[in-house]
Amino acid sequence: MRFDEAYSGNVFIGSHKDVETAEAIIYGMPMDWTVSFRPGSRFGPARIREVSLGLEEYSPYIDRHLEEVKYFDAGDIPLPFGNAQRSLDMIEDYVGSIIEAGKFPLGMGGEHLVSWPIFKAMYKKYPDLAIIHIDAHADLREEYEGEPLSHSTPIRKACGLIGAENVYSFGIRSGMREEFQYAKESGMHMYKFDVLEPLKNVLPTLAGRPVYVTIDIDVLDPAHAPGTGTAEAGGITSKELLESITAITKSDICVVGADLVEVAPAYDSSEQTQIAASKFIREMLLGWVQKNK
Repeated sequence: MRFDEAYSGNVFIGSHKDVETAEAIIYGMPMDWTVSFRPGSRFGPARIREVSLGLEEYSPYIDRHLEEVKYFDAGDIPLPFGNAQRSLDMIEDYVGSIIEAGKFPLGMGGEHLVSWPIFKAMYKKYPDLAIIHIDAHADLREEYEGEPLSHSTPIRKACGLIGAENVYSFGIRSGMREEFQYAKESGMHMYKFDVLEPLKNVLPTLAGRPVYVTIDIDVLDPAHAPGTGTAEAGGITSKELLESITAITKSDICVVGADLVEVAPAYDSSEQTQIAASKFIREMLLGWVQKNK
């Protein structure tokens, strides 16, 4: 399946009908095959789209309107249930076709392992790629209970792919002792607990570089985002994450793609998690799509 094939489901608010003129492609990755606690993030992309209809199309954060960005919601990739490797291969090919077409890929997960094939597709295009990773968890394991394909491994895989020194993690407050030790010894940049202030300090050092941004919704405190598979107490607020997205928008880095993962709607009957996620997607569209032009 390519991103320009027909999709008949709900779309993110303001999605254009003309894929050819679209600057960005929104796509879903409904996979939660390797989660270690609570499944359900495969339903995240569909529900984020549905609740986006309650959004205002104007952002007072950066004074822009969704009419100013041309984007096409291509729907969810039809991933084979339970087959992790085949699903990852399909994601890599799918995102590769978006990049080849010169469009901005904006993905919605799904578990965090879905970011791994995107990293590979982006690295083929941008050999000097840097990654900004915003998350509660280090995701630096080499395997989980003997399985190397796990949602706890994508950032460790990224370090091996692009060089640990090109990976920047923010908001981290959970992981094995060995993961934090690896972060110290490998040369990667890990900032524990906080996001906004360390991010502001790092952004000038990445000026002009192609940067991929991956956001795990569980970086938020469960009070702000209970709808996720592995909630972790002690997180940041929705306001701080919005401010962080705005800081990236106002920086001189070249954002070449992004994703937001781990929204699991079943665990949040109030829908505050998916409502927040849809707002973050709006701000990413408005702020980042044209930064690589």
